[in-house]
Amino acid sequence: MRLKFTKWHIWLGWLAGVPLLLWTVSGLFMTAFPIEQVRGTHLRADAPAVATLENPPVFPRIDSGIRAVESVQLVERATGPQWIIRFADGGGRRASVETGAYLAPRLTSDEAAVLARAAYAGEGSLGTIERFDAGNNPLDLRRGRPAWRATFGDGDRVYLDAETGDVLAVRTELWRAFDFMWGLHIMDLGERENTHHPILYISAGLALLMVLLGLIVLPWRYIRKRKAK
Repeated sequence: MRLKFTKWHIWLGWLAGVPLLLWTVSGLFMTAFPIEQVRGTHLRADAPAVATLENPPVFPRIDSGIRAVESVQLVERATGPQWIIRFADGGGRRASVETGAYLAPRLTSDEAAVLARAAYAGEGSLGTIERFDAGNNPLDLRRGRPAWRATFGDGDRVYLDAETGDVLAVRTELWRAFDFMWGLHIMDLGERENTHHPILYISAGLALLMVLLGLIVLPWRYIRKRKAK
């Protein structure tokens, strides 16, 4: 029985060795960098304070019976002050502070470019700008929101909410490497969200069984050696 357990322990070691190596390498990588650096916090420009208005702002017309409102906020943007209405369903709209009238439902590419430059504190120059629908988010966003992606010369990306102009995320090469390692860690390189992936369960089960067999075999061998002496 001891020999059988030893053989099973060795074979399980070969099977579980690959996921154990992946977990160790990915975990070591993810702990090697401050999370603020990974998230690109240092690349986010500070939001400007709302400038003094010549005339009192006109509050937008709100009808919660049509669409439940979560908050209304007056913000300063690179394109000027605006009302930002955030709805309970996760959507949003912009409104003029001069008239209270709702602005266009989506940012134009020119507006998105101006806001992205203002939100980015890095040294790269703006390259391309692309819009994505809520159901077609890039892998490095995964927010389920309509968004503009502004890519800067050194590979940094600024994602803006296409409805409100909010900065959804700042992504860097380091973030993408971190995200890949996270996918390896949870054994889900597709969506990188499922921590209940079957491969993860199987690998963890094999590793646990290998360790349990090792705990059985090791003292068994120690006792035999003591008896032999």
